[in-house]
Formats: sequence, structure tokens, C-alpha cells
Amino acid sequence: MSGSQEPPAGSQEVRGGNSESAVSRTAVTRVNPAELSPPRGFSHAVTARAGTRLVFLAGQTALNGEGRVAATSLPDQFRIALTNLLAALDACGGEPCDLARVTVYTTDVAAYRHHAAHLGRIWHELAGRDYPAMAVIGAVRLWDEDAAIELDGIAVLP
Repeated sequence: MSGSQEPPAGSQEVRGGNSESAVSRTAVTRVNPAELSPPRGFSHAVTARAGTRLVFLAGQTALNGEGRVAATSLPDQFRIALTNLLAALDACGGEPCDLARVTVYTTDVAAYRHHAAHLGRIWHELAGRDYPAMAVIGAVRLWDEDAAIELDGIAVLP
């Protein structure tokens, strides 16, 4: 993801320390220590309040309802995969602000970096400015042979 990090609506960004004082619907707090590089499209750490419910979201690619990869470009696949991930989260009663961790697997890290600004705009459109802890991992191939990207995640629901 790219772009500047703003404190997400409904949660508290903490720079330079740990604080669990976020008072809102979300059960997560984003922590970005001042001594680390400024995060761009992710949070360095995410904490969860006690007494919450964890939701483990399976890897989602750009599969449509018929089980076929529905796009060829990496940004279009990212949009569909993120939409699918958020649909699974919604089915559990969650919202994008509840995402604590997202892992992006891609068969082309260079293409992911090339499209980072566009992918960031897609994230903002679909998930807002709530950035989970994230990692991008290069993969030789994904389960769905035509998939160039897959997203999985962990959410914390109040």
C-alpha cells in the first residue's frame, strides 16, 4: 500500500508507546512507534482488547461465484480478492476496521510494487484508512493457477 498513514476512524494510532485506550466499536489499536520508519499502507503493530473474538480469514483470490479467476491484471485481481476477504469478514459480523493482520501473497512482487499506489487507492475505496499489520510475500504460484494475488487475514471483533 502507499500513501500517508492517518489514524483510522474508530481506533487510535499510538506513536511512541503502547496504549489500549481506544474507546469505540473496534477492538484493535494500531501502534506505530516513533523510532520506526513511518508506516505507509500498514501498521507496525496491532493490539487486541481482552474478551474479543478472533476471526481467521482464509486466503481469497479473484475467484467469482463460479469458482473462476475473474480478472487478469494484478490491480483487478487485488480488488476482487479484497472484496472477497471483506465479504467473508462481513459474514462474521466484522468490518474493515476489525482487521488486525493481512498477508498478501503474490506471484510477482515487482508488479505489486509497481502498482502499489493504485492498490492503495483500492484499499482506501474498499476498506478505508484502517491499516492492519501487513506483509507481502512472493510465491512461486498460488492454489488457483491463474491467480496473481491472494489475501488472508485475522480480524478481532468486539
